[in-house]
Amino acid sequence: MKDIRVAIVGFGKIARDQHVPAIKAVPGITLAAVASRNASLPGVPHFTTLEALLNDGPEIDAVALCTPPQVRHGQAVTALAARKHVMLEKPPGATVSEIAPLLATARENGRTLFATWHSRFAPAVEPLRRLLENRQISAVTITWKEDVRVWHPGQAWIFEAGGLGVFDPGINALSILTRVLPEPVFVTKAALDFPSNRAAPIAAELDMTDVSGLPIHASFDFRQTGPQSWDIHFETDKGPITLSRGGARLSEGQEVLVEEKEAEYPGLYQRFVELASEGICEVDLAPQQLVADAFTLGLRRAVEPFED
Repeated sequence: MKDIRVAIVGFGKIARDQHVPAIKAVPGITLAAVASRNASLPGVPHFTTLEALLNDGPEIDAVALCTPPQVRHGQAVTALAARKHVMLEKPPGATVSEIAPLLATARENGRTLFATWHSRFAPAVEPLRRLLENRQISAVTITWKEDVRVWHPGQAWIFEAGGLGVFDPGINALSILTRVLPEPVFVTKAALDFPSNRAAPIAAELDMTDVSGLPIHASFDFRQTGPQSWDIHFETDKGPITLSRGGARLSEGQEVLVEEKEAEYPGLYQRFVELASEGICEVDLAPQQLVADAFTLGLRRAVEPFED
């Protein structure tokens, strides 16, 4: 079977650092072009827009949309109309409701729409899910705190409406949570800290639960300096379990069960190749629904201005 020829649309830090190496590492897919207003990759055909790429570029089979979520829906519409498979970086879009029409179009055209959650492909996530299958969970605590100046330097869109603010990393934790817990969860209470000069939160506290009343608390903060915190702790009937390093490390009490190097994006592209080869869609909106509910229920608190 011929390789899937993919174009990356939007060529920022994540596309350069994660998508390009992953495409090189995964059999069955080849980087055919880049569409970006501000960046290019030596040796790869470059176009300033997706439309220019589709009109004048090399033949492609798929696009990986790595642009900010506020503009991703229109690009997905364009790509699906051109009968291309579409990979959506997380979050899938600026809203939950804009995804259903894309999914319908993709299915009508026999094309793949893949809403990716890269943290679900971290090496300790599936071992954690299997471990929790045989446990009674009594409490969950999420601590997901990082320095926005390190991970999103100069990316003003993240604090604009639709950019999600601290939920851009926080949704990674929620994607793991909704993968490993046996029951769906929902938000019961939220407090969102908005810098006085920004339209998206810089920190958030969430309380969640499931049908059994499981207490779940999440703390998200974009102002963390020094060591970064990407941890989920589970209290269970057989002792504590901790997922740390964003999903690369799994511990049961003092025993380390999994500790591996991050390899999330190759897993994403391997799955994309599998889906696109069959024209199958994979879209799970549970993590983004929790974020939307947090905005709906959240008490808005004004905090000091943020300057990058």
